[in-house]
Amino acid sequence: MSDNPLPITPLVQIPDSGDPFLQGVQCKSCEAISLKSRLACAKCGGRGTNEPLRLSNKGKLHAYSIIYRAFPGIDVPFISAIADLEGGGTIKTNLIGIDPDPEKIQLGMNVDVVFEVVDRKDAEGNEYLGYFIKPAA
Repeated sequence: MSDNPLPITPLVQIPDSGDPFLQGVQCKSCEAISLKSRLACAKCGGRGTNEPLRLSNKGKLHAYSIIYRAFPGIDVPFISAIADLEGGGTIKTNLIGIDPDPEKIQLGMNVDVVFEVVDRKDAEGNEYLGYFIKPAA
């Protein structure tokens, strides 16, 4: 069992010192941003052109759906959302820190990326650090 949470996905980077962040890749040829490294750039087809890019922790809500039914053990309702990050990159995660009420959620609203330990552990008892978005302060 780990004393520190593990990243829930390779997108989440947890440095030895400092705050966690999301890391994507950017093509050196066409500057397209992707969330994961690929053999070839999806935009220009360049091979070996990806370099790591620290993604912004700020963005705008692009789309959302309030989920009322899920697998057993998953608390509902929750808000599944897509956010466009400043400087490029689009993420899908849950929108937290706001009631799941369409009257309170505005498309285009400013959001911040936040990192929290998720409420589940693996078979070895390891905790995982996930990323979420919440309305900007």
